[in-house]
Amino acid sequence: MDRIRVRKNMSTPGKLPVVAIVGRPNVGKSTLFNRLSRARRAIVDNQPGVTRDRNYNEVAWRRRRFMLVDTGGLEPDEREGLKGRILQQTLAAVDEADVIVFLLDGRAGPTPLDTAAAELLRQAPKPVFYAVNKLDTGPRESDLYEFYQLGVERLFPLSAEHGLGVADLMQEVVDALPQGVERTPETAEPLALAVVGRPNVGKSTLVNRLLGYDRSLVDSRPGTTRDALQAAFDWRGTPCRLTDTAGIRRKSRVVGPVERYSVSRALRSVDAGDVVIHLLDGSEGVTDQDAQVMSYAFQRGKAMVLGINKWDLLDTDRLSLQVYQDFLHRRLPFADHVPIVSLSALEGSGMTKLMDMVIRMGSAQRRWVKTPALNRALRRLTERHAPPQLRGRAVKFYYGAQTDVQPPTFTLFVNRPEGVGSGYRRYLVKALRAELGLEHTPLRLTLRPRAGREGH
Repeated sequence: MDRIRVRKNMSTPGKLPVVAIVGRPNVGKSTLFNRLSRARRAIVDNQPGVTRDRNYNEVAWRRRRFMLVDTGGLEPDEREGLKGRILQQTLAAVDEADVIVFLLDGRAGPTPLDTAAAELLRQAPKPVFYAVNKLDTGPRESDLYEFYQLGVERLFPLSAEHGLGVADLMQEVVDALPQGVERTPETAEPLALAVVGRPNVGKSTLVNRLLGYDRSLVDSRPGTTRDALQAAFDWRGTPCRLTDTAGIRRKSRVVGPVERYSVSRALRSVDAGDVVIHLLDGSEGVTDQDAQVMSYAFQRGKAMVLGINKWDLLDTDRLSLQVYQDFLHRRLPFADHVPIVSLSALEGSGMTKLMDMVIRMGSAQRRWVKTPALNRALRRLTERHAPPQLRGRAVKFYYGAQTDVQPPTFTLFVNRPEGVGSGYRRYLVKALRAELGLEHTPLRLTLRPRAGREGH
């Protein structure tokens, strides 16, 4: 068997470190690549050998940046034809990589090709992480045990398709990256802010106040801003990208193609924002139109701050912020986690409180919760308030893992998912926010049955 020729210096100064995903064809390499890239860059198909060339993408994971490489199938027995060229591409990726992820198929079990590939990778003087894919029901020791015959000390169970176990693997991977490469700041990616609201509530005035100059045209006539204007600024060391949208009008008042285009641009701004600042005129309160926009943002898992503008013009002896908040939560129960900040964009009051909340929520949207911490919290919550029974039989939660961010998404394994009603789901979401320090963050829960358990 040919030996792998590898470079001795693990990283070139000034260049991103490289992580290569290798393995037999059809084990899920491209699925893992797409999940880590947060985009469908690689073609995913159940036909072996779809990925023939190396596919690259720059990835950021918990303050570390690296180049991720998706490779063709690693088949050490093949030296001729297309499969031979795929092998050479894979070996080239291994040669340039600083860290290697060797992906295995948990459903198929270990094969002679896996054994040969593992022997090949042992020649590489660089970290190799062995991950067993397609384990969709949490860690299952019986499924992992047979893979230890490959002679490895540690295996990472995961499901690339559903995101299970990916965070645990990637934390180890980024810790193994060359230390000579500078860590990027946690806020290196600009925080995308979308400022939305009805016409003439003060959106452009707020934008100008944050930027420190007149970026947006301000006029007392409603609807002055028709386009979505973008500008970059820095808030106390955090780079931000801010979008000021045209006002989202009621459908009955949307007339003409220009106005319809403005509505479309505003909704796209909500989609593109990490945090949505929804601005209200304090004297007008929450309208049906505001509720629809907030519902749109909520359905897409956007972090949101409700800014009550022109607060300086109100009779605050009669109307307190708490009264405003209670009214909002009664009318919009889905928004009970949304913080409210009073401000005056014209006078500049409340800006620090608003932006501090925005930065904190942006950070929470990107946070990964370690699996042990999540499961300790889940155990406390189910012990404190047990789920209702389903047709006289207990509903049991077994295991949970975070599977995505923006918004934080948690997959929970339960014997009878259909027995977890909407009320208990709301309890879990609200309680997990408090337990995990994500008080104002939208959370998503996915419930999956766990196969092979009594009572399923």
